[in-house]
Amino acid sequence: MRNQPKYHFFKNSSYALKGLKDVIANETSFKIELAITLCLIPVLFFIEKDLSYKLLMFISLMGMPISETINSAIERVTDLVTLEHHEMAGRAKDAGSAIVFLSIVVFIIVWGSCLFL
Repeated sequence: MRNQPKYHFFKNSSYALKGLKDVIANETSFKIELAITLCLIPVLFFIEKDLSYKLLMFISLMGMPISETINSAIERVTDLVTLEHHEMAGRAKDAGSAIVFLSIVVFIIVWGSCLFL
């Protein structure tokens, strides 16, 4: 049995916002990707594309900060376990970086296809 308090929507939402605030405060890569995201969201309102294209573009755009948050979580847990160099810790961090890389590739392909084809 897990030692876990009862679920409360507002309390759990506050944990999520606390985590988001911490990632913004401490992760440079997240700040960069958040700035890109905030700059490109208004573009979606001004381009003349069907709603389905805009939704696809929005989803691919949001993939970047989401994947960066996942990567940050992986790195923090790995650093909690060991600060010494360990092959498996390095592989876990590399996998987290791969998540971010793939999300950026998807973003570029989707936005490039939607805007230029």
